[in-house]
Amino acid sequence: MYLQPVPLQMERVFSILGEPMRRPAQKLFKYLRTKPLPANAREILALERTKLANERTLMAYIKASLYLLLGGLALLGLEDFENLRWLGYVALIVCVVFLAVGIFRYLQLSRRLYKWNRILFTDIHPEDPTVKKRKEASE
Repeated sequence: MYLQPVPLQMERVFSILGEPMRRPAQKLFKYLRTKPLPANAREILALERTKLANERTLMAYIKASLYLLLGGLALLGLEDFENLRWLGYVALIVCVVFLAVGIFRYLQLSRRLYKWNRILFTDIHPEDPTVKKRKEASE
């Protein structure tokens, strides 16, 4: 058997909060009651998480690229190890490739997420007249 939380009545909550907090609490409850969650809220939140993960991945590519840049410049700056100079040039080339791949993947996924976001947004607001026109035109 699961324990179920006891729902608090709004009047009881307001009496617990006291007079200074009564007005803001009433506004908050009114806002929460008038703004229902859309049916596809899980999909919208998943898209937001994916956007954030995409940004983190881009930052990881930039960080790896900067490390390769620093390592390549350090290897080129060593005067005692002339035979490792080629490794510095390879690190610089790989640095540019990492940065290009990271930016390309970020832009590619951002465009795809933008399309999905538009699809989900039209599902949230079906009463929008532009959405109705598009649906009628596609039929």
